[in-house]
Amino acid sequence: MRYDLKVPFAEKDQAKKLGARWDAARKRWYIDEGLDPADFARWQPAPHDASSAAVSAPASRRAAPAGSEGTVQVGSRFVELPRMCDCLPWEDCDACRLQAWPK
Repeated sequence: MRYDLKVPFAEKDQAKKLGARWDAARKRWYIDEGLDPADFARWQPAPHDASSAAVSAPASRRAAPAGSEGTVQVGSRFVELPRMCDCLPWEDCDACRLQAWPK
């Protein structure tokens, strides 16, 4: 299991000597299972801190609210535009382009 740490820049060398590693993608220090978390107690994040979770799932993997599977959610200002043809909305269709942008 991975434990994220909150190491100030001035103390990074001390954490590195104890075995902490730098995660460049997440921009934070962490330790793996093989190390004793007690040695890194002073760098443990506070419980209310956003970085306190050991490894949180990315937003794209989080579970959707119950009952929202397969439904499309639209805002109160959503306006459905009429379709020009049967092409996909993100394709560059000549027929739609000519009808949408008359010269």
